[in-house]
Parts: sequence; C-alpha cells; structure tokens
Amino acid sequence: MRLAYGRLMTETNAFSPVETTWADFERFHLKEGAEVAEAARPFGNEVPGISPVAELSGFWAATARGVERVPLLSAWALPSGPMAADCATRFLDELTSRLERAMPLDGIYLALHGSIRAHGDHAEIEDELLRRVRAIAPKVPLALTYDMHAQMTAPKAELADVVVGYRTNPHRDLPQVGYAAGKLLRRVVAGARPTSAWRTLPLAIGGGPNVDFLSPLREIKAAMRRMERDPRVLRANLFTVHPFSDTRELGWSVHVTTADDPALARALADQLADMAWAARAHPRPRYRDPSEAIADARAHRFARATGAVFFSDVSDVVGAGAPGENTHLLRALLDEAQDLCCFVPLRDAACVAELWDQPIGTAVERAVGGQLDPAVNPPLPVRGTLAALGDLGPFGRAVRLDLGHVQLVVTDGIPYTLRPSFYTRLGLRMRDADVVVVKSFFHFMIGFAPFIRRALPVVTRGATDLDACGEVDHVDGLYPFADPADWRETDRRRRGA
Repeated sequence: MRLAYGRLMTETNAFSPVETTWADFERFHLKEGAEVAEAARPFGNEVPGISPVAELSGFWAATARGVERVPLLSAWALPSGPMAADCATRFLDELTSRLERAMPLDGIYLALHGSIRAHGDHAEIEDELLRRVRAIAPKVPLALTYDMHAQMTAPKAELADVVVGYRTNPHRDLPQVGYAAGKLLRRVVAGARPTSAWRTLPLAIGGGPNVDFLSPLREIKAAMRRMERDPRVLRANLFTVHPFSDTRELGWSVHVTTADDPALARALADQLADMAWAARAHPRPRYRDPSEAIADARAHRFARATGAVFFSDVSDVVGAGAPGENTHLLRALLDEAQDLCCFVPLRDAACVAELWDQPIGTAVERAVGGQLDPAVNPPLPVRGTLAALGDLGPFGRAVRLDLGHVQLVVTDGIPYTLRPSFYTRLGLRMRDADVVVVKSFFHFMIGFAPFIRRALPVVTRGATDLDACGEVDHVDGLYPFADPADWRETDRRRRGA
C-alpha cells in the first residue's frame, strides 16, 4: 500500500496588513521529501516551537505496518495576513508536481488548516489545491485533516473521502487527528465505502463558546463521541471557523462520515447543526478596556500574591494572525499601573535590529511599535534601559527593555506568548509579575497554567476585534451581526442543495 502525505498550514487574518510569504514558511517550517519523513517519525520533533508531535506524526503511527509512505511537502507558517499571490502559486505548483511524480498511489493524506486565504487568482487556495489533486488522482482515496477553525466550502467537504477535524481548543489533539485520518484512510483503501454529509451555518461567535472543555462545546463534543460509538459512523466533526476572514460565506459547519449510509450521515449532520446553532444562546465573554482590567488586577491582591493576573490582548492575538504590535495596552499600563509589575510583549523588528549589538545597560529612548500598521497601532515613545537580549528560536530575536514597572519584551518576529520561556529567556521570573500580557485567546492557558490566577480578555483596537468581521459584506445575515431565524435556508443555498 503506497500512501502519500503532506501539509500546508497557516491561518489567514484578512484584517492584518502583513502578507504571508514563502520566506515565512522557510523561517518557521518548510520541509521536502525525506525531511518530511524525518520530522514525522518517532522522536523527530515535527514542528519545533509548536508541537514535537503533530498530524504527520500521528499519520506515521497509524501507518506503521504494511505501508510505503511517500512524503510530499510540509509547510507551516505562523498566522498572519493573506498569502502573497506568488507564494500561493508556488505552493500549488510544488504540491501538485510532487504528487504527480509520486503516482501511482493507493491513498493520499493532506494536513490542511481550512482557513487559508490568498491574494491573486487563488483566494481559496485550499479549494484550488484539492481540485488539482482530484484532477491528478480522481479515484485515489483522499483523507484530509483540518483545524477546528476551518471555513468549510464545497470542495473542502466534498472532494475528500475522509475528513477529520481538531476537537480541542486550545489545540492539543494534533497527533490524534493525524492518527484517526491514517486509520480511516487505510480502511477506505481496503474497501470501506465512506458517505458524508455536511451543513454550514451563518454563525461566527468567539470566546468561551470555542473552548472544548466548556459549555456549549463540551456537550456538542460529547454528542459527537456518542455518535461514533455506532460502528456505522466513521467520524463526526464540528468546525467553529476562523472569524477574521473576508470570505462572504463565513460560518460554523459540521461534517459527518458514515460507512455507506448516506441517510444516517444526513440525519446526524442535521442533529449536530441544530446543537451548534443553539450555541448562540451561550453568553459571550465580557471584554474589559485597559483601565477596567488594570483596576481589576489591582483589586485581586491574592491572585497577584500567588501567581499573576493575565491580560489576553484580544485585539492583537498573533495566534489568530494579528501583527503583534498593539501599543494601546502598553500605553495604559505605563500610564495607569505604576504600582504593578507588568510583563508586556511587542513586535518591532527595527527596535531589535538597532539594539541587538548594544551593551546591556544601554539607555534607550525611542518610539516602539507602529512599524506595520501605524494607523491602528501608533508608535509609542518609551524611555528605559536595555536589560537583556535573547534568541526565541523559531520566533526570532528579542530584547528586553526595563521601563520601570513595565518589562517590555520586543521581538523582531511574531511575539508568540505560548509559554513562560517567552519571558524567562529574557531573564524574567514569572513569580515577580503582577500582570502578564499575552497575545493569545486561549492557548496560553496550557503553558502558563501554573501561574494563572485570573485571566481577563482586554480589548483595544486591532486585527482580531470580532467587530471587524461585521464590516465584511456577507452574503447571508451572520450571527451575531444579524439574527437569522434558522440555519437551513442559508445551508441549502450555500451547498447548492
């Protein structure tokens, strides 16, 4: 059995001014041929800085016996703005040419994100990739995995034999997803006849409803597991969409695959869609403005004494594609939190380049931020001392500026605040912080769990404001910007049913 496998992974924020280029993949994760196999095999450290084991490692484990694995290409870039047109074309050409050379094949597995957008002729680059794959291998079983925040379209849902989505947010089931895809692909190659149904809803809500271990997702995921206890059900999926997209048919979706039982697939898809639609009733999290958040942190002395209060900078979440240079929250902390020890991240490549060769203790007086989108994030003058230099590995170089009560970590790449090492590599101790700023919605909760005593979503202005989605001219009324009476009419039109 010959199975080809590969990956194209990034998440596109349509409201970010920073294009995603080929160099971004080269800088973070771009492997070809044998390099892909080396990363996916046991102890290979598949995606350094993100996960030592991910989808391809899971697929490798699921195909350990009786399979000739044919590696194609594995590409991963950190979330950012739309993919450059030349980059999109190059990936399409590279992946399809490698697939053509790999033929004949018994099966194909691709790990995709599901919410990649591009400039140029291939805005829905993943749709175009799947059409090209089917042109090369029209009858070869095809398994796809998607991030839980995939934007499902007809090609993504209907051109595959097997679709497996993440089930966790914060994401922590990548290898399990790849393993499930590999197992199901082997079943299809061996003769199983998958039949699928999917539904798409005019729904785009963030916050708590997207956390898998909280309501309402907890109950929906439990229902999906119950469905899969039926041997006729191969996989049930829920996709809660990446909302920072300019696609006009944005929305949550569900996808169910059965073993040659299309009526059951349709019935279960309808059931899941009804459960997802009911999530509208779940309360949305209350966002604070910076002043409210600072007052809250000041009031919670026990939280600060035993750990720290974390401010999730929800307007500048780099894990959702924002640039990472929000100066609004930094300004508020400098002006209003003089009695609190604050750790703050900021992206400014010019600042890092200017200070990298300077001696520790150098006095610094300059503007920071505002290099990428000054209209949204105006440069902010600061005065302090160069306190540390650090290499954050795949996330680039960083310098720490001691601004008194604020310790500012300035990066030349995306300030990915997933783990305490982001700060500790620059000489900071987590126990010293009263307030820790992270540019993350949920994922920081895993790495920083020992130190979080209270977490507050703080809103200012930026590329990950959910309200920005309401400015897109959606084809249908989209909740929460409109209140459609039902999902079915929208679903039938989108699917051409």
